[in-house]
Amino acid sequence: METMNYGFISVLPPIIAIALALITKEVYSSLFIGILIGGAIYAGGSFTGFFEHVLQDGMVSQLSDSWNVGILIFLVILGIMVCLMNKAGGSAAFGNWAKKRIKTKTGAQLATIALGILIFIDDYFNCLTVGSVMKPVTDNYKISKEKLAYLIDATAAPVCIIAPISSWAAAVAGFAPEGQNGIALFCSAIPYNFYALFTIGMMILLSIFSLDFGPMKKFEAAVARVTEKQDDQENIAIGNGKVIDLVFPIIVLIVMCVLGMIYTGGFFATGEDKAGFVDAFANSDASVGLVIGSMAALILTLIFYLPRKVLTFKECMACVPEGFKAMVPAILILTLAWTLKAMTDSLGAADYVAGVVEGSAAGLKNFLPAIIFLIACGLAFATGTSWGTFGILIPICISAFPEAGDPIRIISISACMAGAVCGDHCSPISDTTIMASAGAQCNHVNHVATQLPYAISVAIISFITYIVAGFTKNAPISIIIGLAILAAFLLYMRKREAAK
Repeated sequence: METMNYGFISVLPPIIAIALALITKEVYSSLFIGILIGGAIYAGGSFTGFFEHVLQDGMVSQLSDSWNVGILIFLVILGIMVCLMNKAGGSAAFGNWAKKRIKTKTGAQLATIALGILIFIDDYFNCLTVGSVMKPVTDNYKISKEKLAYLIDATAAPVCIIAPISSWAAAVAGFAPEGQNGIALFCSAIPYNFYALFTIGMMILLSIFSLDFGPMKKFEAAVARVTEKQDDQENIAIGNGKVIDLVFPIIVLIVMCVLGMIYTGGFFATGEDKAGFVDAFANSDASVGLVIGSMAALILTLIFYLPRKVLTFKECMACVPEGFKAMVPAILILTLAWTLKAMTDSLGAADYVAGVVEGSAAGLKNFLPAIIFLIACGLAFATGTSWGTFGILIPICISAFPEAGDPIRIISISACMAGAVCGDHCSPISDTTIMASAGAQCNHVNHVATQLPYAISVAIISFITYIVAGFTKNAPISIIIGLAILAAFLLYMRKREAAK
């Protein structure tokens, strides 16, 4: 597939798709229209070229990509495991256990945040695991699916991007210059990753203050008025499950996914090919590793259930199509989002954005981190990918500031990562956002609409803090100023909401 260069027009298809999704509240048709617009621009009036580009270069190509297929398999296996845990009664038993220990709505939210922070290995894994574990608890305390989806999404990418041992660290490390330790570069950027740090701070303060604003407040109020909840027939427990029937599969899943990822990175190799633990993570193939780990966890879960007669073999096998069916909406949205990204790539969006960044570098050195943050936000929002944004902007930051000891270089790389996570967090076509909706069993457009005011608020505060960091070149001072602005903003919102 030949890549063209259409300038600003290259980012129009995803912008139109996102605008339609927010206006119509219908994500499938919006993404499809964006794909058709991208294909039409690329084909330039050729009828056969249009269909070949959309179907062959776009959808078929994305669904035959080994990385994407691995993610889809991982999704299906997790759907099956969630169904097994629900049918076995493990989720219900955990919910009853948690009711005795988590006494308040604030406690349920803080517990969800804590679990999300603990599962820092991979954002996809985080989204679906936290959702399956905490949904019984958040349902009990009348926390809306939209709020749960926000807590899941805000502890996925924002936590992974500041965790040195994660698939995200491995992705960023891969862009380090030859001869430089990529993990060391990643770690040096953590203190300046303001969006991730402030997002975690905002979640905690929102929970402690019992504060909601924007569309989220409407959904939280609606759930608070509901006195009785009926579960879907497919989620009714039929086994005599205990807490261990949820805890064991989750622990096994975490352990196996970690082992699967370091296996793909050469940790278990012999001789000269053997890699250390950190290097194995840096060189891991997250897609393959997660498939290996989740498949092993599924087999061990079945072995754990069947001899104890928690579920019969027939009941276990019935969870296979049910788990697949539960993930169909997420799989469909992911497929369309990947296809839309292929359309954007073919129009030369990467080259266009790279030119904008390089053109802004001259004469704006102290403001460059803030500028890069905004550009990364826009690119990740329009394309729905953080990793693609890293790939475009980090090499530009490194070439713009070749001196390894230049603090502006580290701050700019951090701004790139923070902006990519911010745009990814806000974007309806982001795979992480899609899976957060799936993990919370929440309507996808509702999740995006309720999350946007929170994410945009943190983005504005982060932008201001990057301006401060560009001049002070000091992480602690910048963080203190940013946190002070965040606290002042939330206190103002609390006072305003109380006045209403």
